[in-house]
Amino acid sequence: MSADLHPPKREVFDVPAMTNTDPKGFVRAVDEYRVADYGLYMSRTADHPRFTHLETWLLPALGLRANIFHFIPGYRESQRLYLDVGEFTGADEEGRWHAVDWYLDLVDSAGEPLQLIDIDELFEAHAAQFISTADCEEAVRIAVSAMAGAAQSRGVQAWLDAQVGEPLRWLNS
Repeated sequence: MSADLHPPKREVFDVPAMTNTDPKGFVRAVDEYRVADYGLYMSRTADHPRFTHLETWLLPALGLRANIFHFIPGYRESQRLYLDVGEFTGADEEGRWHAVDWYLDLVDSAGEPLQLIDIDELFEAHAAQFISTADCEEAVRIAVSAMAGAAQSRGVQAWLDAQVGEPLRWLNS
């Protein structure tokens, strides 16, 4: 088993408080939240050594969280989108949205097909009983759907836009 085996990562997006609580419990100020019929957009600065800003769309009906990391120059310059597969819900009675990461991730890089990563993490988490068989099956279904959709469309961004019924808006779009 992997040395970094862990339960599913959970995150809270507190729209009324304009904060985002990351999986380690750090509460971060949010620059912008935008609620749409199909999900929640978040934009915030990051105090990370590899990126300075994070944009996220939680897309509950798709079982996806689409992220744009604004990396420092020279780091992952070809990466466009990073998709987390999981369970995304909101808003609760207090206006908060919730994310549970089901380990599988999809990476969209310029000039390359959509890449599925962290399959080993999903299997190890299942073996450790951190995630149910039903949730594992749903994670694989979500990932396969996104990969097939991206392959049949003009890429994953075009597929996401078609799924939600309009172009997802990002800072630089």
